[in-house]
Amino acid sequence: MKSAGDFVHIIGFDALGRDDVPRVGGKNASLGEMVRHLGAKGVAVPPGFATTSDAYWHFVAANGLSDRIAGFLQDLEAGKATLAETGAAIRAAVLRGDFPEDTAQAIRAAYRELCDRIGRVNADVAVRSSATAEDLPDASFAGQQETFLNIRGEDALLSACRRCFASLFTDRAISYRVAKGFDHMKVALSVGVQAMVRADTGGSGVMFTLDTESGFDRVAVIDAAWGLGETVVQGLVDPDEYQVFKPLLADDTLVPILEKRLGRKEIKMIYARDEERPTRTVPTSKAERAGFVLCDDEILTLGRWACVIEDHYGCPMDIEWARDGETGALFIVQARPETVQSRKDAGTFRSFRVSDKGPVLSKGLSVGDQVITGRVCLIEDVADIARFEDGAILVTRNTDPDWVPIMKRAAAIVTDRGGRTSHAAIVSRELGLPAIVGTSDATHVLHDGQEITVNCAEGDAGLVHAGHATITEEELDPSSAPETRTRVMLNLANPGAAFRWWRLPADGVGLARMEFVVSNHIKAHPMALVQFDRLEDAAAKAEIAELTAGYDDKEEFFVDRLARGLSRIAAAVHPKPCIVRMSDFKTNEYAGLLGGAAFETPEENPMIGFRGASRYTSPRYRPGFDLECRAIRRLREEMGFRNVVVMIPFCRSVAEADGVLKVMAENGLERGRDGLEVYVMAEVPSNIILAPAFAERFDGFSIGSNDLTQLTLGVDRDSEGLAALFDEQDEAVRWMIGHVIRAAQLAGAKIGLCGQGPSDHPEFAAFLVERGIDSISVTPDSFLRVKEVVAAAERERG
Repeated sequence: MKSAGDFVHIIGFDALGRDDVPRVGGKNASLGEMVRHLGAKGVAVPPGFATTSDAYWHFVAANGLSDRIAGFLQDLEAGKATLAETGAAIRAAVLRGDFPEDTAQAIRAAYRELCDRIGRVNADVAVRSSATAEDLPDASFAGQQETFLNIRGEDALLSACRRCFASLFTDRAISYRVAKGFDHMKVALSVGVQAMVRADTGGSGVMFTLDTESGFDRVAVIDAAWGLGETVVQGLVDPDEYQVFKPLLADDTLVPILEKRLGRKEIKMIYARDEERPTRTVPTSKAERAGFVLCDDEILTLGRWACVIEDHYGCPMDIEWARDGETGALFIVQARPETVQSRKDAGTFRSFRVSDKGPVLSKGLSVGDQVITGRVCLIEDVADIARFEDGAILVTRNTDPDWVPIMKRAAAIVTDRGGRTSHAAIVSRELGLPAIVGTSDATHVLHDGQEITVNCAEGDAGLVHAGHATITEEELDPSSAPETRTRVMLNLANPGAAFRWWRLPADGVGLARMEFVVSNHIKAHPMALVQFDRLEDAAAKAEIAELTAGYDDKEEFFVDRLARGLSRIAAAVHPKPCIVRMSDFKTNEYAGLLGGAAFETPEENPMIGFRGASRYTSPRYRPGFDLECRAIRRLREEMGFRNVVVMIPFCRSVAEADGVLKVMAENGLERGRDGLEVYVMAEVPSNIILAPAFAERFDGFSIGSNDLTQLTLGVDRDSEGLAALFDEQDEAVRWMIGHVIRAAQLAGAKIGLCGQGPSDHPEFAAFLVERGIDSISVTPDSFLRVKEVVAAAERERG
């Protein structure tokens, strides 16, 4: 043990760096690193200081605690005392201890200096624990010790520091060290004292420099709530969630915000006047619940800071931020390496398919990508965790570190509250468990013993199904994909699932289906938004009004939601091309959208009715197509996704093509301007017959084999009785495909095919390769199989 004269008790953040973990723990070392090196790069970090590990051992020795703590722990090991009794006894002993005078004076002096520096008497500070193990540099103690906010005055600060020391022996911390085989007497504690950001009147949250579920490393994910950040970290609140695309942040003329999800934010933590309990939790106002915590400029600033911090540390980061309600200034208050996705094997990953699903009982945010079936164990109070059954699905309101012992024994976790950066989400990822957080109603609609399926394989939305679904699991290894001359691309529709496939070496997105975004993210008929005041369906009108709350302009709701939804698909493959097909609903499908029945005329055969290009120039839908064009223009010009290619479906004639291109140009989407390419679906026989004329008007073709087969053979593709006749390998269909490929090549236009044929029929892939097709676009789960088939066909062709 060092004598008091051989060490320093206090070190300012501006004198610390990442190499000081043994002295002040990872949390405080990181704060010092940022203060010293990132302030010049614009990252604002509140000033402060840290007590050293030597100061902790000095406190332990001065109060004769070593032998007493060792004795209590020996009783625990011998079974003479319970974990709860042991923890309580050690904490009580620590709390009764007094700071040695030299340590106390050092803390008081550092606090006074901090107050002078920030210009506040008895300044409010955050007091955080930072565990350190000099002989165990790889140990992680995140979340096991306490944090105290709004601490004012020297005496209150010393008391908070003492409570931080005591928190080294919470039941969960003792249990963790026992499980890891760590020597309790080799783990010290440093206390970080940092000037408070008045987030109690502003906002705060957490951000990660990658997508927490897929590991996609080109986005930053930001959670935000009103008030102090503990509500977000503890999972007490359903926060707002934002996603920004990092590669485009360097251009300050762009706004690459991919996602803005409004959270319920029902409570917030604010300052209290009670010195014993300096913070309290209160309900938020209706205005706070209905509004976003961050504006676009603040989202972009945090995103840029995330990039600076990640670049400096050289690894994905987990960051806490706060906004001062008095000044509006943003600050970074913590940063640590992300520990789950960044450590995953970059090789194989699993893909799940779910069939025979029961009805959806509850819905929230998915954590992980697995699917689990099992029995519910509903526990609402941590005092009841002893009745948890191993292997059950834990259903509860929210979790904190006291729940970890049973979380480790659960098959899956479902919570009422919390976002992707909540305690439940973070621990579930670390344990490799699927979880659904922020359902709002799981503890209300589910019951003990109920058999359910926890489905986290459908993208962002986590679904709880009744009963046991059928689960098919496949392991995919992207590194096994062979090189091919023919480009193999992806068909994608669900923005929430797009990032899951980023590891596949795809050559882009060959078909991004706009209809999914409209059906699931917008839900309303475009014309019902354009002519909302004239809508007579009262029920639909009320539902649309609720959907568009927060938007002054209902047309802006459509444009904003569509642009953001498609942006996630474009981001997943950027800068490779993302071919977005404009809407191709049939009249019966359009009528099924909110308010749609008023704008659609029933047809006998919608498959060859008022669909595709014919709608875009018609007065019946032209205003709706204008909204689609506005969304694409925003996606390319304001958000920066110039990799987006537009594709026109079901274009029956050259005159129709001219009309559509004219309308697009009137909406600022002029072919060739700013590199905009426009493709056409080759799915109507007239597209094949007049391919040279279409090639003069479009940059490329995408063969839609389903419609082309249907219209070439005169077979209704939905008819069960004619199913045997529907064959995209029929000689007539092959002639059509071969002809349009040749015509595109002669015209210098690109030509691809989107469909499952190449994956289901290797000989069909060989035919396409032999004809010299440029690209084939398939569903993600068949991508590797198609790459193998195409590579084999190319080898045979030579």
